[in-house]
Amino acid sequence: MASLKDVQNKIGAVKKTKQITKAMKMVATSRLRGAQSNMVAFRPYAGKFEEVLGSLAAKSGSEAGALITPRDEIKKINLVLCTSDRGLCGGFNVNLTDKAASFIKEKKSQGIDVSTVVFGKRGRDWSKKKRVPMISEYIGVVGTNFGFSVSATSGRQLVDGFLNGDYDEVYVIYSEFISMGRQTPSIKKLLPIPPLEVEEDESESEEFMAEHICEPSAASLLGNLLPKSVHVKLHSALLETSTSEHAARMVAMDNATTACDDMIESLTLAYNKARQASITAELMDIVGGAEALKG
Repeated sequence: MASLKDVQNKIGAVKKTKQITKAMKMVATSRLRGAQSNMVAFRPYAGKFEEVLGSLAAKSGSEAGALITPRDEIKKINLVLCTSDRGLCGGFNVNLTDKAASFIKEKKSQGIDVSTVVFGKRGRDWSKKKRVPMISEYIGVVGTNFGFSVSATSGRQLVDGFLNGDYDEVYVIYSEFISMGRQTPSIKKLLPIPPLEVEEDESESEEFMAEHICEPSAASLLGNLLPKSVHVKLHSALLETSTSEHAARMVAMDNATTACDDMIESLTLAYNKARQASITAELMDIVGGAEALKG
């Protein structure tokens, strides 16, 4: 059995760890509010932008342009992987890299080469470890209060690479924020820009879609809007990932704090048992000595 001093030291160490995890939970909660506000504010804009773009693409027909026209043969794919810079957020980064690994494995089995554009240190380290060709990396973006310029800069590089024939398709893997306790790794196609999805099964989905009047022509407007669509989707993915990271870290630190409480309770019980055993042993020695003197 451990000595009283050892148990006391363990209890003190666990209490200090609890203070750290509790402080990290408070920081993650504070950052989560700001990230979630930015994400929620951007969602209506992204949804309306996609709606207008789908309407214009339907009008333009064959004049939609290269960014919306699928390639005849897919040989090279670029994958944008959104991860965090820091750990201590549970399985957040592992889930994203596992999603990327399964996607790359599937494409390689079809004879398609895959390269990456990485956001976050965790994704960069994973790409280097797995020896996946990395075109560019962005560190210090996810988890911070970043602006739209980051998405625009990266989006322009993706569009230029697609038009130059460096790759035939572009996908993004990010963490979709569903609730405080649930963040799902998701994959979305960026290029060529997929057509607007319209649900036809549910009767409630048969809503009136406004017909947008174009001046000048729809094809002319698409030339300016299609590249911006990539920027918008990429920015939305980064906002979702940033919010998911803070939520995952908050939950992880809350679980760690609860685990510390359980350890303190267990160690306190062990300390009391050891102390009681020590007192009992001393009493037995005293009683035994007194009986010996009487004899």
